[in-house]
Amino acid sequence: MTQYVYAFTEGNKDQKELLGGKGANLAEMTNLGLPVPPGFTITTEACRSYLAAGSEPGELRVQVTMALRRLEDDLGRQLGDRHDPLLVSVRSGAMHSMPGMMETVLNVGLNDASVKGLAEESGDERFAWDSYRRLLQMFGKTVLEIDGEIFSKGLDAAKAQQGVDTDVELDVESLKGLVETFKTVIREQSGAEFPQHPREQLDLAIRAVFDSWNTERARLYRRRERIPQDLGTAVNICTMVFGNMGETSGTGVAFTRDPASGHGGVYGDYLVNAQGEDVVAGIRNTLSLADLKDLDPSSYKQLLQVMRRLETHYRDLCDIEFTIERSKLWMLQTRVGKRTAAAAFRIATQLVDENLITMDEALERVNGAQLAQLMFPRFDADADKNQLGRGMAASPGAATGHIVFDSKTAETQAQAGQPVILVRKETNPDDLGGMIAASGVLTSRGGKTSHAAVVARGMGRTCVCGFAELDVNGDARTATVNGTVLNEGDMISIDGSTGEVFAGEVPVVASPVATYLESGLDAAVENIDDDTADLVRSVDRLLSHADSIRRLAVRTNADNAEDASRARHLGAQGIGLCRTEHMFLGDRRVLIERLILASDQAGREEVYEELLPLQRQDFVDLLTEMDGLPVTIRLLDPPLHEFLPDRTELSVKVALDRAAGTADPDEERLLAAVEKLHESNPMLGLRGVRLGLVLPGLFALQVRAITEAAASLRARTQNPRVEIMVPLVGSVMELFLIRDEADQILRTVEEEQGVELGIPIGTMIELPRAALTATRVAEAAEFFSFGTNDLTQTTWGFSRDDVEGGFFATYLDRGVFMVSPFESLDVDGVGRLIQIAAEDGRRTRPDLKLGVCGEHGGDPDSIHFFHRVGIDYVSCSPFRVPIARLEAGRAAVLG
Repeated sequence: MTQYVYAFTEGNKDQKELLGGKGANLAEMTNLGLPVPPGFTITTEACRSYLAAGSEPGELRVQVTMALRRLEDDLGRQLGDRHDPLLVSVRSGAMHSMPGMMETVLNVGLNDASVKGLAEESGDERFAWDSYRRLLQMFGKTVLEIDGEIFSKGLDAAKAQQGVDTDVELDVESLKGLVETFKTVIREQSGAEFPQHPREQLDLAIRAVFDSWNTERARLYRRRERIPQDLGTAVNICTMVFGNMGETSGTGVAFTRDPASGHGGVYGDYLVNAQGEDVVAGIRNTLSLADLKDLDPSSYKQLLQVMRRLETHYRDLCDIEFTIERSKLWMLQTRVGKRTAAAAFRIATQLVDENLITMDEALERVNGAQLAQLMFPRFDADADKNQLGRGMAASPGAATGHIVFDSKTAETQAQAGQPVILVRKETNPDDLGGMIAASGVLTSRGGKTSHAAVVARGMGRTCVCGFAELDVNGDARTATVNGTVLNEGDMISIDGSTGEVFAGEVPVVASPVATYLESGLDAAVENIDDDTADLVRSVDRLLSHADSIRRLAVRTNADNAEDASRARHLGAQGIGLCRTEHMFLGDRRVLIERLILASDQAGREEVYEELLPLQRQDFVDLLTEMDGLPVTIRLLDPPLHEFLPDRTELSVKVALDRAAGTADPDEERLLAAVEKLHESNPMLGLRGVRLGLVLPGLFALQVRAITEAAASLRARTQNPRVEIMVPLVGSVMELFLIRDEADQILRTVEEEQGVELGIPIGTMIELPRAALTATRVAEAAEFFSFGTNDLTQTTWGFSRDDVEGGFFATYLDRGVFMVSPFESLDVDGVGRLIQIAAEDGRRTRPDLKLGVCGEHGGDPDSIHFFHRVGIDYVSCSPFRVPIARLEAGRAAVLG
């Protein structure tokens, strides 16, 4: 029989795939002897079985019964007993922390009878009825999927009727009335009475957790974070401990270091007389842990000991949830905490300095996406600003956008290209789509551990929480700050590093990390505060370590000296792709028109003579900027029609001129050329190597310009290291024909200039046939560079420009893709072709150099694949060079 249920005493932190992150860590804390309420975990395997069959495995109910009875025997109480009831919580817990999953259901086991027993046993009738109304509210919203706003309005009405501001001020009679109100809501909204049998409550809650795996918000989060859709979630059944038993009780969240900045110390929130999700929901503003020290010194001291022990055990920042029941501390959860990009780099180097981890391990704790966030601009401190106030700095960054008050509007406006700031009283899991769409999130309630703060940090989204002066009226679509009314659509700016909120749009300046990457460490830390300088030094330490251990070289895609210079400052070790077609635009476009219209070779030669000095100077400028570093120059690739006027517009003009009797012979000839070159699918037509074969002299012109540029620089004692790349080769014969012509030109120029240049000639692998016949292609190619953009298009049969704005959204939604194959490499398909080509090519030519010049060369996940299959270098846009450097180092560590 498959074991679907594990007691907390049976698992450990390494079983996250089976027990989920929450269950594995509850088991680990239990094994460490920490005060964890007893309980058990239903495995992810049970969830997968349920989702596949549409019903629970037959043995699951039996195993739950056995685990429940063992729990009852150990505690001497029974689930939902009318005299001294055992109550449990039901919580989801996937392998990866997922804010889109089901919210917790607390106090399972309470009913009309056991609530009286709980009152008698606890000696606190108010506490018992408060727990019952919480169960009804959570169960109705989470398990029965009733709109949570209905319950919230009922709670607000009860507070208004009694004339109080918070739920903790409601008396027993108000809570009893609220229980009846909520039972009526459940009956009317679900068509059935609230289940009174404790085991029925438990079974329905377990099933709801399983079902929550496929909610839209959960699927959306997994797509965004590239989490597989088939992992399933575990279910954690935990004995209830109560933070809502008066002033000596409460619930809290703590971090062993600040998750927003990375600074050491004790950070967190505590809420007196509260339960479960009250803290992270942000429904009441919280106290700090320093306040807990004054309220309950003994529990505070014990909490600090637990935090230190957990951080030492996990050797990382830990996120902890705890409850205090009548001055007794209980640990409900721990995990390696989510953190901002700045915190990630600071904490990694701190732990190295504290001798808890090595530099290699520190490199594992950061990633390229976090580095990219630190490169984004920040608000200009010297700009004129209209500050509305200051909330809590929950997740750093500078965000400007139009105010929206709900997630649906945020998604709609973001899709239309509008930057938006999602403004809410507090967020909940239903707001996930809006938080992803928004540039930033602003809430009037909650602290650093609220839902908004935690989710925003995990996504790298700018967030300011707990802006108490902000009065949000979602129904009226307005927010008021100290008398200033903000309407939906108004522009605001929020600073997640300081908590400041500004009216209007605030100018931005380069980040200190971007300054460091372009100008060096000394220039970056010269005029900034010590705290920011410390962050920049952490980035420098980790990036320098990555450079020292990585095997993959990092080049850039650059077509001119300006881009090349910027990339070199950012650490590029050469150019992996220079697209020469970009050199024929602007004023030179007319020369290409003349070339296409030339009726004979003599006419074409005239154009070539004009183009040669222009191309030569292009290459002189580029090679000068990259002196001493390799520069791969791709010969002309795009279809010739791209250099000609629009076919439809020209046809209309010529037709009108003919009708008016003013036909222009040159335009007539141009139209004839456009018609001749028109292709239904030009990206699979006359381009790349095919141009070089059917338009005599075109590639020869470029090869001569490249060779003469290199020779002239060599004469100036410079060190040009140029490589010539032939695009779109599908047959080795195509490459041999181009090579014969190119080799002759190379020899001629070398003899004329009296130099030996040693320019290698290779090809761009962007067709499946080239990859599958790499053994033969390598006979003519001295290097391969994988053009992964076109290789993805030709492997999938996708036209990137058409499908990304077409049916890709449906494919992502239906689970065909986890992520666009143009964003992150399709390892199974395109990656397999690259691996075949790499292995077969080196079988023919063992010293074959292998590179990647598609934008996948800057994608973190793709870089790790390229490292594994033996690629020598990746090439990407200049901005992504530092990201690729970091990820190449991480790939060397992770293998």
